[in-house]
Amino acid sequence: MEVIVGIDLGTTNSEVSYIRENQPYVIPDATGDPILPSVVGLADDGRLLVGHAARNQWLLAPELTVKSIKRRMGQDAKVRLGEQEYTPQEISAIILRTLRERAVQYLGGDVRKAVITVPAYFNDAQRQATREAGELAGLDVVRILNEPTAASLTYDTDQQDLKRLLVYDLGGGTFDVSIVQVQDGVVEVLASHGDTQLGGDDFDQLLAEHLLQRFEAEQSYDLRAMPVACARVLRAAEEAKKQLSVEPFALVQEEYIAERDGRPLHFRMEVARHEFEALIQPLLDKTMTCVGRALDDAQLRPSQLDKVLLVGGSTRVPLVVALLEERLRQPAHQEVQPELCVALGAGVQAAMIAGMEVGPVLVDITPHSLGIRCLGEVHGLPSDTMFSRIIGRNSPLPALHSEVYHTVFDAQDAVHIEVYQGEHEDVRRNTFVGEFTIEGLAPVPAGNEVVVHMHLTLDGILQVTATEKRTGLQQQVRIENALARFQREDREAARQRLESLFDAEAISLLEDEEDEEDAAEALVSMLPAPEAPEDITWQRTVVQARALLEKAERLLVGLADEDRVEIERSMALLRGAVAGHRLAEVEAQSAVLADALFYLEDV
Repeated sequence: MEVIVGIDLGTTNSEVSYIRENQPYVIPDATGDPILPSVVGLADDGRLLVGHAARNQWLLAPELTVKSIKRRMGQDAKVRLGEQEYTPQEISAIILRTLRERAVQYLGGDVRKAVITVPAYFNDAQRQATREAGELAGLDVVRILNEPTAASLTYDTDQQDLKRLLVYDLGGGTFDVSIVQVQDGVVEVLASHGDTQLGGDDFDQLLAEHLLQRFEAEQSYDLRAMPVACARVLRAAEEAKKQLSVEPFALVQEEYIAERDGRPLHFRMEVARHEFEALIQPLLDKTMTCVGRALDDAQLRPSQLDKVLLVGGSTRVPLVVALLEERLRQPAHQEVQPELCVALGAGVQAAMIAGMEVGPVLVDITPHSLGIRCLGEVHGLPSDTMFSRIIGRNSPLPALHSEVYHTVFDAQDAVHIEVYQGEHEDVRRNTFVGEFTIEGLAPVPAGNEVVVHMHLTLDGILQVTATEKRTGLQQQVRIENALARFQREDREAARQRLESLFDAEAISLLEDEEDEEDAAEALVSMLPAPEAPEDITWQRTVVQARALLEKAERLLVGLADEDRVEIERSMALLRGAVAGHRLAEVEAQSAVLADALFYLEDV
């Protein structure tokens, strides 16, 4: 029987699992630790560091370390690791290859196939990026599996009676909530909701910023301009968060964190649980909103749920349990270790694909609607940006749906199909997925019928076909957005770069650079000449960030309180990143704020 492993590729930690004696088992490393921190770094001598070694180095050399790469999956972006730039897929591939080598050592044979989990609310580009990372790691990804679905496979899935479960999955970087139904060995996902930019990392960042503000107030010294000091405080904040899960107070200590006038400054302060909870309450309220939406989509009341399952390490925060139990009026369960149950469920699904009878049949759903751009009404007005749904959100997979559309002009000889995913009636507020054109249509009057067919597989691969009903003329496209990013740069070259890292060989510098915006260039040219070439990028980024902040201030006037919370939080994080001279964080927070402002401008 072929070997197929299950992998939880997490924001903070990752694991690999396999079925042993008909039970899922998370494979440990040589020291017996089943968890691999999702951190990649380079040592001073160029050696590749993955996991705990990289996580420890991040405190001293954050510029040589990459963490939380999962949050950038699906983005057309690169991260710097030493003197080299890598795509999110490549960094994730390093983590996946390390897990694969762990499985090879444990199982005593080659491992070439895997089931990899992703957040249920990951879009198509993010799922394709995950698949690409697996391929770069030398894995045949036989299934992309939603994390809450994987977790549900580790609970009471072999019973005969109908049971409805709510899976609340709060990890390091993402949040998902899914309603699943279990009966006669079949697991069916009824609804999902979530946020791919909300998780324990945000809790750490908020607490770290709170500590930095207190330190500045007490010592009149701002640590934000010191990357190593900020990294130490962030790491200490993460440890304090864990301690506050079991204790009412946590003491944060970092000796000799800075120096002033030849005198060392020590970081020492106590944090109360209620302080921490006040910081994260707005984020947890957002998760409760998602819970309500998932219940509405499933057309269920809380009293109709049979069990509430907690998944992800961040669910150990007591306030999470308190809010969830208050909202749903029943206890939340953590019988299976929250950090490992996704990996265990992935192992169950992998074994089932390999032909082993170890768990139930899986029925998954699509978390987003899929459709095309067409003429119609948006907000009651004629528009050419109307979103026409073809596959609705929460449709069971595999999903096959078709809709009939009509040409607009007489003798129209071509139709351009633009595919989007999302829930808004205006495609400009949804996510662009792909496009293609069908040409050579019959020269007939307007109203010529064109059938658009969509097939979404269990792996989230989308096949879109347009057929002229009159003649049978057909054109189709297979949507693989993430793979398209590698068209400029041969995938074999990417594999060779990863090999050079694993072999500790020389790293070649990528010459591919992003195009610069003319407006930003003009503004930067008006600034004083930079002292070093690397300051040019920083100046340009800060100019763009400050423009965004000014725009946000204008749009906040008269805004409802529920909308202000997220915008003001994003603005605060962006200001903190600018003040701390943290380039990557400024870029990431600018993107988040820009997306939010785009929505507000159209409201």
